Amino acid sequence: MAGEEEQKQRLLPKKNKDYYDGCPGCKLERTKEMNPGLPVKLLVSMWIVVLVAALPISSLFPFLYFMIRDFHIAEQEEDIGFYAGYVGCAFMLGRVLTSVPWGIAADRYGRKPIIIFGTISVVVFNTLFGLSVNFWMAVATRFLLGSMNGLLGPIKAYASELFRLEYQALGISTISTAWGIGLIIGPAVGGFLAQPAEKYPSIFSKDSLFGRFPYFLPCLVISSFAAVVSVACFWLPETLHKHPVSEKVEDAPYEHLETASLDSIVEETVQENTSAKAPKKSLLRNWPLMSSIIVYCVFSLHDMAYSEIFSLWAVSPRRLGGLSYTTKDVGSVLSISGFGLLVFQTCLYPYVERLLGPILVTRICGVLSIPLLASYPFIGMLSGFSLSVLLNCASVTKNVLAISIVTCLFIIQNRAVEQDQRGAANGIAMTTMSLFKAVGPAAGGALFSWAQKRQDAALLPGVGMIFFMLNGVEAIAVLMTFRPFLVTAG
Repeated sequence: MAGEEEQKQRLLPKKNKDYYDGCPGCKLERTKEMNPGLPVKLLVSMWIVVLVAALPISSLFPFLYFMIRDFHIAEQEEDIGFYAGYVGCAFMLGRVLTSVPWGIAADRYGRKPIIIFGTISVVVFNTLFGLSVNFWMAVATRFLLGSMNGLLGPIKAYASELFRLEYQALGISTISTAWGIGLIIGPAVGGFLAQPAEKYPSIFSKDSLFGRFPYFLPCLVISSFAAVVSVACFWLPETLHKHPVSEKVEDAPYEHLETASLDSIVEETVQENTSAKAPKKSLLRNWPLMSSIIVYCVFSLHDMAYSEIFSLWAVSPRRLGGLSYTTKDVGSVLSISGFGLLVFQTCLYPYVERLLGPILVTRICGVLSIPLLASYPFIGMLSGFSLSVLLNCASVTKNVLAISIVTCLFIIQNRAVEQDQRGAANGIAMTTMSLFKAVGPAAGGALFSWAQKRQDAALLPGVGMIFFMLNGVEAIAVLMTFRPFLVTAG
């Protein structure tokens, strides 16, 4: 009887019967239950981590035109956009090949190790990109940066697990906000700090390191920031549950367990464990997940192509349909866009999403983007103050709409799967999205180069054609937000 009582006590739950000692996921769940308020410190920490991942993705766009020119690989000026597309897509191509393995690793070993490794990869490979001496070195370092930086998928799962249910929309909104701001502030940093010997000759001489490597300074600044964040990431909490399934006892009343026979307890426990070990539904057969990923990919193709085309259009000469902006001018426009995006996503987006729901917000933002993009060629005909004001207003609005769409799709995807599959699910999303985003810069650069060669065409001359094609992709994405293309988890 003594042995039977000992075995029975081992099966009985502890005071907090859902939590297990040594499990980081259980520790976080207990903390969330005891502290119902919004964990602002964790929100800010996650925001900074995502910012580190996003900054290097598009920081090269303002100076990429001049970098390709300095490599002397383009035979004529109109071909610069073609080669720029390959450097732009190398990062996403690398991420295509590794996003799913990183997601699976996050489900197996935890979100935190993948996040730390991803921030360290930014330090190494973004620095090397700034030191590129030829076209192929630039392509290779960008490819390696994309391959090794696998934190975006896991951190989307991390956000959905880090906060209580009532704050999940804000947490996921924080990711997309930081991501969007990184995609805007990154180019702003690149625009202000590229070619420092030409812009700030009193500080940087042409014979200095930054004079010999004119695109190293913005990369160094971003890498230094990433190095600090990499160290800080060691203090982040882990959200993955790491206790064996066999330890779990379902939430039966404590009194029932006390009066139950040992045989009935063991029998119920075995049945529950057997059920828990049943194979889960394949993610590829989860249509709510896969349909949201497909829609996400089409919007991502549009957004990445737009990011590259906007910068190339802004810095290209007027005679080729551009704005003749300097990298500093582009940096100013994108800085204003980043501030506007921060204000909207922090103060307004959670209320809009709560009122309308993620699908309706996605549709409205997609529809509004179409006439906005159609106005860009006409804005380009202006000059001076009117050009500056309208371009800044259009840029802020476009980026707010784009990031709102991404945030909504993040929410839909993470609601479609359970916790232990979120890393892999977001890995699939990152792989497919990265594939589309890899196509975006390459196709966008090639189309931009082609559009610049048809200035005298009768139908949509010059850049008018490229913005028309961007609108075509956006329209397709909006149509795909309706059934039977997009289905949400019931």
